Amino acid sequence: MAGTLRKRDRQQAILAELHASPSIRISELAQRFDVVTETIRRDLDELGEQGLLSRTYGGAAGPPLDLEPSLDDRYRTKVDQRSAIARAVPGLLRHGDTIMIDAGATTIYVARRLAAEMKALTVITTSFGVASALAVNPGIRVIVCPGEFDRADGGVGGPDTLAYLRKFNPAYAIIGASKIDANGPSDENSMSAWNKRVMIERAGAVILVADHSKFEQAALEHVCALEELDYLVTDGAPSPQFAAMLKRADVVVKVGEL
Repeated sequence: MAGTLRKRDRQQAILAELHASPSIRISELAQRFDVVTETIRRDLDELGEQGLLSRTYGGAAGPPLDLEPSLDDRYRTKVDQRSAIARAVPGLLRHGDTIMIDAGATTIYVARRLAAEMKALTVITTSFGVASALAVNPGIRVIVCPGEFDRADGGVGGPDTLAYLRKFNPAYAIIGASKIDANGPSDENSMSAWNKRVMIERAGAVILVADHSKFEQAALEHVCALEELDYLVTDGAPSPQFAAMLKRADVVVKVGEL
C-alpha cells in the first residue's frame, strides 16, 4: 500500500514523478500515497529547501534551471569548449606520471585526449567515464576508487573513496568545478567537493579544468582557495580583473585553442 512508504521512499517517489511530469499537485500526491495533505506539504517543503524542486501554489514544479544538470546533459553540451580544454592538458604532464582525475563532463574529455597522446600514465580516478575513456590505451594503468555511486557525477564518493584517495601521492590532480571566483573553485555536489579536496591535499600540483562561462561565480560548496591551484586550463581568457586575481594567487592560466 502506497501509504506505508517510509518518508525517504515517499520523497524519492515524489522526485521521480517530477521527472515524468512538469508539475505535481498536493491533493493528487496525498491520494496516491494515502496520506494527509499536510504530510505531502511537509515533504515538498523539505525537498524545496534542498533545492530539488520549486514550490508552487498547491504543489511543486521541477528543480530550478540553475541546478547542476545531469552528467549526460553536460557531456553533450559545450563540445568545442571542452575539447579545446582537453587538448591543452597533455602539455602539462609527462609520460609516466601518476595523476588523479576527478569525475565530471570536462574531465572525461580530458581523459579521452590523454588516452590518445600519453604513455605509461598511472591514473587514480573516481569516475567511471574517465576510466572507460582511458581503457582504450593499454599503456595507461587505471585505478578506480571504491565508494558509493553518485549518479550526478557518474563516479563514486563517500568515506571509502576519501580513505582510498589518501593512499596515493600523485604528481598532479586534474579536477573540474561548477564555478570559480576570487575565493576559489566551488561545486554544486558536496560528495564531489570532498573528493576534490582530498585530491588537492595529496597532489604535487593541481590542474583545474573549467570553461570561461564558470568564471567569477560561486556554486553551493567552496572547494579550496585560489592559491591551492597551480593551473587553470580553460577555453577563453578571464576578464582583466579576474586574471589579476589569478596572477596574485600564482595560478597559471592556459587557454586551449578552439
